[in-house]
Amino acid sequence: MIAFPEIKVNRIAIKLSTASERMVKKGHPWIFEKGIIKESPGAKAGDLAIIFDEKKNKFLAIGLYDPYSPIRIKLLQFHTKAEIGKAWFDEKIKQAYEKRKSLFETKTNSYRLIFGENDLFPGLIVDKYNHVIVVKLYSHIWFPYLADIIPILKEIAQADCGVLRLSRNLMTTRDTFGLENGSYLFGKLEDENILFEEHGVKFKANVIHGHKTGFFLDHRENRRLVGTMSKGKEVLDVFSYAGGFSVHALVGGAAHVTSLDISPHALKLASANVELNQDRVVGKHHTIARDAFEVLQEFVRNNKKFDLVIIDPPSFAKSAKEISGAINSYARLAKLGIKLTKSSGVLLLASCSSRISADDFFAINEEVIKNENSKLKLQRKSFHDVDHPIGFAEGSYLKAGYYSVGNI
Repeated sequence: MIAFPEIKVNRIAIKLSTASERMVKKGHPWIFEKGIIKESPGAKAGDLAIIFDEKKNKFLAIGLYDPYSPIRIKLLQFHTKAEIGKAWFDEKIKQAYEKRKSLFETKTNSYRLIFGENDLFPGLIVDKYNHVIVVKLYSHIWFPYLADIIPILKEIAQADCGVLRLSRNLMTTRDTFGLENGSYLFGKLEDENILFEEHGVKFKANVIHGHKTGFFLDHRENRRLVGTMSKGKEVLDVFSYAGGFSVHALVGGAAHVTSLDISPHALKLASANVELNQDRVVGKHHTIARDAFEVLQEFVRNNKKFDLVIIDPPSFAKSAKEISGAINSYARLAKLGIKLTKSSGVLLLASCSSRISADDFFAINEEVIKNENSKLKLQRKSFHDVDHPIGFAEGSYLKAGYYSVGNI
């Protein structure tokens, strides 16, 4: 175990606007800077902010102060007073672990143990890949508490190695107390590419240099479903990244899978993941490293069609000003997907943009289907898997729709 920095934290008093206080009473985990009327001077990242009902002088919540974020206070505990320390962290991490136990009954040894605010750890993500945990920080508020949290995570996750990953904001703008992106928290790896399984399918994640924590775990259930409907099919996996859908489709018996992504590096990962499962693959795997919109338009012009089309793009709306463009992009992809899906096929449309609600996303798709005079109908909706629980409205981001003429 590395030596963690000793950072003293203070308790600070906060006075909120009426509107902000109302949101806290409803259990919302964020207090924005503009919602604070008065605060203790000199507050630092990780200081404990105590929130009271001004009129009744009643305890409302406790959170961690973040001077570097518009979300100035990230709340941990509501309505009941608590001491934020080892015992509190131990209880909450155990609760998070219990929520995921159904996954352990499958051939799956990779999962998200801590999902930020949704598990009462705002700005903190913990993913496990086989025997390794990856702890990713998105806020400075957690540096004072790592010495308490990491040993608990190690024990509960039964991990041999822990890796620290830092968000770009933390790496480039503020002091990280000597801790670096990719640092070992405990243990060490001979190979940073970790072999793991999800529903019996093998993958590798680069936990030191890979995107996010090394892999996208949130689509696990959708990938499993794709595998069950791929036997003998020709499959197109758009924005394939490391080939999650592609590999499940091939293991599920697909005759041919095309992985399309703009990144040659991502497609190398996809091919490597296919190779890990070669003993179970009989179909062919083809990769295309180009812009997805351009390739899909070429396929349409050439009247190319597939039995199963999966379109899972990156987030198109990372800020409010991008929402309009995101709506247009989702509509374009739905239109292209419809044209590329055989009459007897299945079209899977997904979104990971939290600023586009599920209702709006499905409405966009339905409007395109109507305008295209398509016979496709929504047969199934899919949302977060069990290791990505939703604790508040903004915590929900993943949605997917399966469209076909007949039942699937």
